[in-house]
Amino acid sequence: MTKIYALTALFSFLPISELRGGIPYAFFNGIPLLQAYLICVLINTLVAPVFFIFLETIHKLFYKIPLYKRIFDKTVNKARQKVGQKIEKYGMAGLLVFVAIPLPITGAWTGTLGAWILGLNKRKSFLFILLGVMISGLIVSTVVYTGSSLSTIFTKSITV
Repeated sequence: MTKIYALTALFSFLPISELRGGIPYAFFNGIPLLQAYLICVLINTLVAPVFFIFLETIHKLFYKIPLYKRIFDKTVNKARQKVGQKIEKYGMAGLLVFVAIPLPITGAWTGTLGAWILGLNKRKSFLFILLGVMISGLIVSTVVYTGSSLSTIFTKSITV
């Protein structure tokens, strides 16, 4: 069971899966949904401060490496296009909505990068990223629960 918790935390922290991967993984491996939600939201929320610290420190060293610089600049341009428009139009609410929508290339990682690129206040950004992560977790949990319930209903109706 320790392995399941560790993988749940890992999936919730990774930029590709975030809690969109963590919550379903945890739930379908025996962790109660509320517990899965709390763990995944907590871990995914850590992305913002960790990534802000990385961008202010280690990133500056890595940026001197040509391959890293090329990849980072490409990522920044994508983030600027996706997040920048929403924040310019809707302010911090745009950041919240961007993080809250559980789709690929949205979430805490891209939201944090977008906030950093645009020079937004880190504390205020963190608050809106946290709220976005909580909403995203609720959406993912609802989808997982609904899908699981429907699966149970269909399975029972087929075996009757």
